[in-house]
Amino acid sequence: MSDFDLARLLRSAAQAGDETPSEMPFGFDTRVIALSRRNGNGGAMSGLLRRVAVMAAAVIVLASAGAYLEFNSSSDSLFASGNEFAIADSAIQDEVAQ
Repeated sequence: MSDFDLARLLRSAAQAGDETPSEMPFGFDTRVIALSRRNGNGGAMSGLLRRVAVMAAAVIVLASAGAYLEFNSSSDSLFASGNEFAIADSAIQDEVAQ
């Protein structure tokens, strides 16, 4: 682009007024909603959202079940190690007190 073309373009842009409308045309939003319902886009979007929600709920249920089973199976070793430390701690305190 030459300097002449650039200058002409900038002059044209400077002379252009603010011709954008300040608000949407009357009834534009209702027409868009009506067209989306007629074409089925709203139904497809809600179906997709429903499938995503069901899959997320399934993942949450499976993760919760797995965490419950893991903590339930390893709970004996947690309490046993806690008891072992308590026994060792009391033995140390008894030796120090004497």
